[in-house]
Amino acid sequence: MNNNQNSPLVNYALKGLHKCWLPEHGRWSHIYHLDGRDPPNESLAQSDVFYTLNVLLGCARVRRLPDSIDVSGTFHRNVQQLLRLPVEKYAFGMALWAAAELKLEIPIDVERYLKDVLSKKRNWQTFRAQDLGMILTGVVAQARIDPKQWKLFADELFAFLIQHYHGTAGLFFDAPFGLRRRFASFASQTYLTLACYSYGEFANNCRAIEIANACTRKLIDLQGPRGEWPWFFDAQNGLILDFYEVYSVHQCGMAPAFLEWAEHHNVPGARDALIKGFNWMLGHNQLSRPMLIPQLQMTIRSHARKRELHTKKLRMIRAVRNAFLGYSARLIDPADIRLRLECRSYELGWILWSFGHRSDLPQLTHNQFFSEALTQPRNLADARICAN
Repeated sequence: MNNNQNSPLVNYALKGLHKCWLPEHGRWSHIYHLDGRDPPNESLAQSDVFYTLNVLLGCARVRRLPDSIDVSGTFHRNVQQLLRLPVEKYAFGMALWAAAELKLEIPIDVERYLKDVLSKKRNWQTFRAQDLGMILTGVVAQARIDPKQWKLFADELFAFLIQHYHGTAGLFFDAPFGLRRRFASFASQTYLTLACYSYGEFANNCRAIEIANACTRKLIDLQGPRGEWPWFFDAQNGLILDFYEVYSVHQCGMAPAFLEWAEHHNVPGARDALIKGFNWMLGHNQLSRPMLIPQLQMTIRSHARKRELHTKKLRMIRAVRNAFLGYSARLIDPADIRLRLECRSYELGWILWSFGHRSDLPQLTHNQFFSEALTQPRNLADARICAN
């Protein structure tokens, strides 16, 4: 099949996804390990299902999909698993969003379950930022198709966001209540910013757009000198609590998703921030090496502190200390950075979403790196050397 309608970047991600496919389950994997183990794919059912829905969302923006991807069959096979597996609430939001973009029907039992959750507002108090952001985005996507069924939910969810998650420092809180509330990740900012942009355009709500613009401006102010998007924030005071891990998916997928909206709404520096962040993937980073495995058409997950590849305790302690002291974290010595040698399918899915339809950034989508990577033979030994 000829994929010339797609950019080299999109075809790179599609080839990588082919290696993440689990034919025995009909979904993409939780982790593709890059350390040479055999088999490289690791399955975790609830994560596989969510990542698969995320990949399918990206497929909605790809000009030409491989014949091997059965979008409708894969969607319906996996969306039914949401009621059988211990998935996070945000997975239901992704299902709504992907279904709307792909013009597919949500199974009635899944729709009924989510409407029941949304109808009992006490349930909302347990929503983390990612839950609320993704659910609101999915509800808005459905409301564009069927406003009678979904618009009221969208209006009320946005009002809840304003009341409990919107901070005066420009960043979003991670939860509506509690001590954990002020400790917010880059993902918290991404999903709530996307939700505000989406709701703002749907409802013609200028306040929603301005809140999203304000968060974007703040994140651009906090972006690292080489384009790094910090991982952890004090949302109350607008400070970086920890840069690490610096995740590839933020650089080449999730940040470009909200920066695309920001470009449309004339946020100063949005386009430059997108390009700078993506170039971090191409080697303009602290380790001066691409965060890609060209032989496998994969991304490398992250830059991590060398002592924290297998624990989160130290970074939690550091975050609490920095918040208590009002200290804004900085980048560390590159000698203390290690690579997390894995690729997750949703990372490639976000590339499809953010760049599948773009033709205005040829320095990224048609970068020589991706054109050359698509012609390289698959050599696993060379891939291991590249990764290490």
